[in-house]
Amino acid sequence: MTNSSDVDRFVLAERLVHRVFAVLMVVCIVTAAILYNGALMMAVGHRQVVETIHVWCGFALPVPLLLGAASKAYRTDLGILNRFTRADWRWLRSRSRRDGSIPVGKFNAGQKINSWLVAGSTGALLGTGILLFWPDLVRLSWRAGATFVHDWFALGLGLLVVGHVTYAVRDPESRRGMRTGRVSRSWARAEHEAWADEVTGAGPSDPT
Repeated sequence: MTNSSDVDRFVLAERLVHRVFAVLMVVCIVTAAILYNGALMMAVGHRQVVETIHVWCGFALPVPLLLGAASKAYRTDLGILNRFTRADWRWLRSRSRRDGSIPVGKFNAGQKINSWLVAGSTGALLGTGILLFWPDLVRLSWRAGATFVHDWFALGLGLLVVGHVTYAVRDPESRRGMRTGRVSRSWARAEHEAWADEVTGAGPSDPT
């Protein structure tokens, strides 16, 4: 049932992209942990199956991101995520960033940086994964470097995912926004005041 005090935050296409990407990412992380840890590998067995699942889920990671571009709302939000404003810099430097004194657009500076890191890490893992899966493409020294980069980017991305999930667990209203596409006006105004002003007709969506 629609609540009149709610506002739209994410369209269906954006929510589907997030869900499919999240499932693929979790599968990649779990299979990577199994492949990297000998004890886990012994317990699970079927190394070739686990490796195949890991590889093809990894190759599939960019697919939902690319398909999402068919949605205008998705493209608009990508534009917001890719634009860092003066308000974002103030938000990062402030120790009281959560008190509402700095008007925040649809995404705060932390969310923007997280999206950049996830996108960059995904690209690095995809590129190095291709070199590891088709080793004859490059010479041995490059393959050794690709293994090193792949392992460390995988660890970094795993930590990013853990941090993202931790923040999500602490914010049920944010999770509701990604699950249903709608959030309460009170949450929108408390967490993303500039965006709340925009969706209610009071101002711009991303402050400068």
